[in-house]
Amino acid sequence: MPALRTVYGWELRKLVAQKRTYLGLGAAALVPVIFVVALGLQSGQPEDVPFGRYVRQSGLAIPPVILIFGSYWLFPLITALVSGDIVAAEDHNGTLKTILTRSVGRGRIFAAKVLASLTYAVVALLVMGLTAVVGGVIASGFHPLVTLSGTTVSAGRALLLIGASLFVYLLPLAAVAAIALLLSTITHNSAAAVVGALMISLLLQLVTIIPGLGALGPYLLPTQFNAWQGFLRTPADWAPVLRAAWVCALYAVPCLGAAYLNFLRRDVAGG
Repeated sequence: MPALRTVYGWELRKLVAQKRTYLGLGAAALVPVIFVVALGLQSGQPEDVPFGRYVRQSGLAIPPVILIFGSYWLFPLITALVSGDIVAAEDHNGTLKTILTRSVGRGRIFAAKVLASLTYAVVALLVMGLTAVVGGVIASGFHPLVTLSGTTVSAGRALLLIGASLFVYLLPLAAVAAIALLLSTITHNSAAAVVGALMISLLLQLVTIIPGLGALGPYLLPTQFNAWQGFLRTPADWAPVLRAAWVCALYAVPCLGAAYLNFLRRDVAGG
């Protein structure tokens, strides 16, 4: 029976062969480029956005600004494009039936799909981060960065903090991937899974503005997309980071568990 690493390799090769993989990665690279170009064509800067006032002082202010702009829609959409398709597409194409009848345990197939989805989310974030850093440094230079606390950190330390921030941002993205994968497994429809994952995210955002429910905000998934900002304070604020870790787990683990059980019980004869 093939090892998990082998099955994981199969899933990655499938992603490499799919057009939507490059659609998401292209968007992740293009948004920072558009921002840097727009910055070069005009004299102002986004004053009302954290770090926006510093984008002309240091190119390292641009990645945080892009994270803020892309928090609720761009990166969740990029993640859901793959996670919402990874099971449903094979249902639609009739290939899942063939895979499930191979001498490969369903648990390994499911685990490989989860790992492939997370890998894609990591790669998309890295593409954005690298593009934003390179574009920002070209446009505004590799200079010290002013943190959210008003203190200034060296360019080297700022780069490390941005890397840590991307890692924290990955936590809610992983939860979105889990939700999309669950919908992909139970709906057998890629579009429904992608749209469904985004609609759930939207509904959770709306909860925070309903009178009387604002207290739920710190424990809702959309709020965790801002947890990375804790690393860009002096000293670092670990409270939102630690909260994001367990709150995102509360969303991701049940979704993955439900998707796993559904996948195990999948009727091979019915696809």
